[in-house]
Amino acid sequence: MLSKEKLERINELSKKSKTIGLSIEEAKQQSALRKEYLETFRSTMRDTIESVKVIDPSGNDVTPLKVQQAKKDKFLN
Repeated sequence: MLSKEKLERINELSKKSKTIGLSIEEAKQQSALRKEYLETFRSTMRDTIESVKVIDPSGNDVTPLKVQQAKKDKFLN
């Protein structure tokens, strides 16, 4: 998870870009922070999805095979 300071800086740069614009250095910083945010978000989402087990009303495990395989791969590594 990103630090509170980084999230605040992302929001600050976003507001500034909509009003007065960003300098070249600020635009580079914004891009780097956004990239880091997306990587963190995707990693967290992937971990969440891989930890889910889907059960139908009959009690059968109907977790998609792709998710089951990802769990196995993660466990083996």
